[in-house]
Amino acid sequence: MNKIVIDDMFLTTDMPTTAGSKMLEGYTSLFEAEVLTRLKAADYVIAGKTKVGEFGADLLGETCYFGAEYEGETLQYPAAAAVKSGDAKAAVVMDVNGAPRRGAAQNGLVSLKPTYGRVSRYGTIPVACSGETVGVIANNAADCRDVFTAMAGYDSKDGTSLPESMTEQGKAAVTKKNKVVVLSSMLKGTDEAVQGRIAAVTDQFTKNGIEVVVADADVVAYAGAAWNILMSAELCNNVSRYDGVKYGYRTKNYTNIDELYTNSRTEAFGEFLKSAILFGSETLSTENYKKVYDKALRVRRVIRDNMAALLADCDALLMPAASALAYSRTLVEGDKYLPYKENFFTAPASITGLPAVIAGGVQLVGNAFSEDLLLDLAELV
Repeated sequence: MNKIVIDDMFLTTDMPTTAGSKMLEGYTSLFEAEVLTRLKAADYVIAGKTKVGEFGADLLGETCYFGAEYEGETLQYPAAAAVKSGDAKAAVVMDVNGAPRRGAAQNGLVSLKPTYGRVSRYGTIPVACSGETVGVIANNAADCRDVFTAMAGYDSKDGTSLPESMTEQGKAAVTKKNKVVVLSSMLKGTDEAVQGRIAAVTDQFTKNGIEVVVADADVVAYAGAAWNILMSAELCNNVSRYDGVKYGYRTKNYTNIDELYTNSRTEAFGEFLKSAILFGSETLSTENYKKVYDKALRVRRVIRDNMAALLADCDALLMPAASALAYSRTLVEGDKYLPYKENFFTAPASITGLPAVIAGGVQLVGNAFSEDLLLDLAELV
């Protein structure tokens, strides 16, 4: 049986969709996400939902209103844990801020974040719309490929969905070069375990006849800062719909509309989400729009151009997915803003919309539409 789990960012008619927040506790949608319709048509069975951090923007689910998941003293990403335990063949996840990739890397699983626009986002909880992507976590590249194939394709209901003609042209332009570039600028701040995984994977590639070279691309390292700005701004805009009026949590403590909005959000949103909202609001203010938000958009273009130049001569860019292969409870609880720091490693693929595959504990980022090539590389590690 093709049993899969989905994370709690996909609208369903038979289960609540909470996005890990008190704001949506008990909410059930009147329609389901497009990817679920396609997966069911391909004979996949939805076995249940896994918890996510509030609106999927955190590290590995630690901000979930319904409780974080730990294995001993190590933080666990619920979707990855479900796959690793054998409870499901795969997990379909929403990659907002890199959590699925971190979770897969730390659990020795394979994960795919497709090219932006290849999988419909219709019926997902919107957070950072210009970079979030529906992805897959599985035990191996073959299962990842199967699930991705079942749910990918144009959807007229999603304004960001790529037409089939563009997808076919993009896939035809992908050529195998048998070369992988390690970005040395992305290795800073990683521990010995992560560096060991990088070394092991590069050795495996070399044994399989793939050339591995090291390059320094300092510009790519600015992706984290730029993505924090864009993500927070878009998150601020998207969660503004939760005001306690039409649906979601409503405070009992109000006497006017301003108090209804303020108290509902104050009582329902968690600390990390509130910080992201405030940061995003400040970013979009009249004073900061041009010098902060607009600048981040321009930095995004520079990063995209630099990565395109690097990828013109290779199959993938190899970099870590996280600074460590485990996050302790002490570390997570001691640094509430760790997600802003850890997306240093996942932001390059998020901000550019390029596909990324996790395998062997490392991350491979490729040209647009190169999912098949990346999964081929994943099968070698």
